[in-house]
Amino acid sequence: MKKNKYIIPLTLVFSLFFLWAISSNLLPTMIRQLMKTCELNAFEASFTEAAYWMAYFIFPIPIAMFMKRFSYKSGIIFGLALAAVGGLLFFPAAAIKEYWAYLAIFFIIATGMCFLETAANPYVTALGDAESAPRRLNLAQSFNGLGAFIAAMFLSKLVLTGYNYTRETLPADYPGGWEGYIQMETDSMKLPYLMLAGLLILIAVIFIFSKFPKIADESAEHKADEKLINFGVLKRKHLRWGVIAQFFYNGGQTAINSLFLVYCCMYVGLPESQATTFFGFYMLAFLAGRWIGTMLMSKFRPQDMLLVYGIANIILCAVIVIYGGMIGLYAMLGVSFFMSIMYPTQFSLALTDLGEDTKSGSAFLVMAIVGNACVPQFTAYVMNHNPNFYQVAYLIPLVCFFFIAYYGWKGYKVDKAQN
Repeated sequence: MKKNKYIIPLTLVFSLFFLWAISSNLLPTMIRQLMKTCELNAFEASFTEAAYWMAYFIFPIPIAMFMKRFSYKSGIIFGLALAAVGGLLFFPAAAIKEYWAYLAIFFIIATGMCFLETAANPYVTALGDAESAPRRLNLAQSFNGLGAFIAAMFLSKLVLTGYNYTRETLPADYPGGWEGYIQMETDSMKLPYLMLAGLLILIAVIFIFSKFPKIADESAEHKADEKLINFGVLKRKHLRWGVIAQFFYNGGQTAINSLFLVYCCMYVGLPESQATTFFGFYMLAFLAGRWIGTMLMSKFRPQDMLLVYGIANIILCAVIVIYGGMIGLYAMLGVSFFMSIMYPTQFSLALTDLGEDTKSGSAFLVMAIVGNACVPQFTAYVMNHNPNFYQVAYLIPLVCFFFIAYYGWKGYKVDKAQN
């Protein structure tokens, strides 16, 4: 009976993983599109990622305080509504056609998604046995992989038109001239975000009318002098190393994701239609990795898999650096497969044995996503300034995967003396 009462809430929470994957995995497509509509280079366009992921650094602590004061459900509903507002703002932004307007919108959407992520990850780990939490969170994150695949394979094709004109190469008879071309490219960005906003509103309404079981830290009465956020939880070594590992994982993953279409179109020379198909395969490898990894965790320890997968990606990144081109592109598909289990596995291992400090721990782990706001920019800078040896930029994610491998080797271990 206990397991049955978790089916509906877990199903709804799993849908959140799908939603924020759609949002975050549209960013590489938007980087490529904004390079055209706002006439940016790869480094300038990479600040799209920075605007989005900075929200994950600024808001997790206030969000954790909000949810500790109210509930996980309240935080989820507010986050869904806020992200939906951000999606609808693409319509006035399309009229303004200024880069700063898009950056502001991505920041708003990300703030809403930050509510979802700060709530959903610990909620999934708490609904069930502690021993199966890594496997359960990897199952939930499989829906994240599904959203990533849909964003990459299908929604990206709605945004990218296949045209890549400059002021010099635009045909003289193009309707409306340069302004007409830019308007057409700008309008193509609106539909996916309208669809996303509609879905967010629908899920928010379902959450409002659904009942959720209270978990341990929500069932207890909160004392008047109880801390809404406990910074002391960072004294727990396995959490502290988990935050560090999450910083480098997120930075490394996003560096590869955000530059994938730029790599395909600018350096390999693929047309946008073919590049988006490869991007779909890239995310399909990620999805397959999530499902296969979840099944393998019934036989292997999550931390052992984390170590092996980290080493595999160090090797694959070395292949990208050495060969570049199409060989490097195929190596990225492998990197995507092995990245699949890293985030949820590290997240669940880092929350082990935190008890009433789980929300605080979750907030710090989500804050580590700020790696997305700096590592990709550094990678794009190196790539942009080394056009003849562009693949050297992938040494940066290579270094990031060393931290993931270490966490699976030693960093995950809980020091019982610190309890």
